[in-house]
Amino acid sequence: MSNLAYDTAVDGGETSQQDIAAMQALRPIPRISIQAFCETDGVANPVERAGEDRRMAKAHLKVHMGGIPTAIEFYQSAPTPNLILLESRSEPKQLLEQLTQLSEYCDPTSKVVVIGHYNDVGLYRELIRSGISEYVIAPVSMADIVSVISSIFVDPEAEPIGRSIAFIGAKGGVGSSTIAHNVAWAMSSLFKSEVVVADLDLAFGTANINFDQDPAQGIAEAVFSPERIDEVYLDRLLAQCAEHLSLLAAPSTLDRVYDFDPDAFTQLVDTAQRSVPLLVLDIPHVWTGWTKNTLTKADEIVITATPELANLRNTKNLVDMFKRLRPNDPPPKLIINQAGVPKRPEIASSDFADSLGISPMSVIPFEPLLFGNAANNGRMLGEMDAKNPVVGMVNEIAHVLTGRSEIKVKKKAGLGNLLGKLSRNKK
Repeated sequence: MSNLAYDTAVDGGETSQQDIAAMQALRPIPRISIQAFCETDGVANPVERAGEDRRMAKAHLKVHMGGIPTAIEFYQSAPTPNLILLESRSEPKQLLEQLTQLSEYCDPTSKVVVIGHYNDVGLYRELIRSGISEYVIAPVSMADIVSVISSIFVDPEAEPIGRSIAFIGAKGGVGSSTIAHNVAWAMSSLFKSEVVVADLDLAFGTANINFDQDPAQGIAEAVFSPERIDEVYLDRLLAQCAEHLSLLAAPSTLDRVYDFDPDAFTQLVDTAQRSVPLLVLDIPHVWTGWTKNTLTKADEIVITATPELANLRNTKNLVDMFKRLRPNDPPPKLIINQAGVPKRPEIASSDFADSLGISPMSVIPFEPLLFGNAANNGRMLGEMDAKNPVVGMVNEIAHVLTGRSEIKVKKKAGLGNLLGKLSRNKK
């Protein structure tokens, strides 16, 4: 029996590391309607939390308290949705009778999942034989709910969806775009994997300069004509930067005002993820509906910060926000950049990281000559000096973000009261 819910712990509002790992492999749920009828809070709570997960962003889920009898009464005067989730504590015989009665009011195309409290193989076989899509045994977790919905509505034979990695700076000028572009180049050259860089800073984007490109078209054409976006149209807009690396360049002009709706980039990102294994999103340092939405839906978020107090405050705000927006995902990855600027007072990287509770993926030293020469020549760091230690750090970041290695955690130093200072400064 393909049952995902043999977990012994009742969902208590926190997502376990095991559930987070399981969720990472799930594809987004398509645009469907779901109604759940729950008898207990132990089932209603994880169902409600599942509806808030980013993978369920397109689905519409409504939770009702009351089991199958409530559903029978409800559907006597209302159409049935794409999926009905039913919790039942009834014994097998009564459960089957109630489902037979409910079937009189259900559209034949509606799928039904039953969350029961009886671990009975015979009951399971009878339910499947009668047309029930899945029988899950309580207690259930949020990950169980999303997984079972995915198993019904996501085609297992569908082409794999590429991984989206969003880079954003804690402040302007911290080097987030430069790192994003170099990591993308490293992924494409090290792993021979197709990578697309999307420069989402339409007014001031630098990807075209960093990659020494001047394409006639780019990301603006896609964003302002969402009805035209498909894999073929997107391919026409891509500029080839290297053998396995393509660019959706920003126009980097001020000819128009770039005000976007929250979902302005959704179609573009979805299409790009169907086209390539790795999509790098270079997101500008602004906080708008579309940046919030794009970051929330990304598979991975990377925050770049320099070791200063304002960067710490902004990084802390971002980390806390993503914890609320993405409760079922790992925290963002952190890169501390431009460490060791001469004569500049800095926060020690260990104190910076400890204040956030996140181990940095990398601490990149201040190397103005290497970065300056690369920028002025439209070349990547690895093209300028492949043996430079900074290039090795960029390569290691590429390994971590593609799951080929893990972050190397260093021993923690004493924790400075930096966030306390931030709180005092706000008063």
